[in-house]
Amino acid sequence: MTMRNWPSADLVLRTPRLELRLPGLAELDALGDLAAEGVHDPAEMPFAVPWTDAPPAERARAVAQYHWKTLGELRTEDWRLPFAVFADGVPVGIQEIAARDFAVARTVHTGSWLGLRHQGRGIGTEMRRAVLHLAFEELGAEAAITSVLGGNTRSMGVSRRLGYRDNGITWISLRGRRRADHRMLLERADWRVDPAHPVRVTGLERCRSLLGCETPDRP
Repeated sequence: MTMRNWPSADLVLRTPRLELRLPGLAELDALGDLAAEGVHDPAEMPFAVPWTDAPPAERARAVAQYHWKTLGELRTEDWRLPFAVFADGVPVGIQEIAARDFAVARTVHTGSWLGLRHQGRGIGTEMRRAVLHLAFEELGAEAAITSVLGGNTRSMGVSRRLGYRDNGITWISLRGRRRADHRMLLERADWRVDPAHPVRVTGLERCRSLLGCETPDRP
């Protein structure tokens, strides 16, 4: 997917098993189908916004709507990149990285979902590591933040493996219940490049001004 007037269309992250990039229309359709099939056990809710409670057809539509909404609202001061994640050419989920006032705050937020049938293979860790590499090694981020609902052991495990530490708890109402939302923080000093899991980034130069990072800013 290439567009002269949309720089992030050329941005691609590659790991030993995965490719992360913005999807084309047919690929976005396939991601919607994947979400409709299921993202988690229906008895559980791992998301603070319970979008997966919608019927399958609505979930599929929501994937496309959210993708277009985030790209349509993208500004240097407030951006989100909803990367489609491909394993062996097959779309398996979404890994998002976002920031507000990145040029000053140097902080990113991440969120993701993975099709149920693709879970348990280490893909979640690999795709999160890819966007953290983009943040710390290419954009000069100083911190990455994520949140994990209590009981979401897989997401918590990914965060712990990558070096995040606890950064407080907020309480939310979800499905009529009080739930703990664990804030997790990864600072530059705790970030580690893993030579066994290299990440290659292409197409970034045209995106730098759009993302509030004209040049790499590494200590």
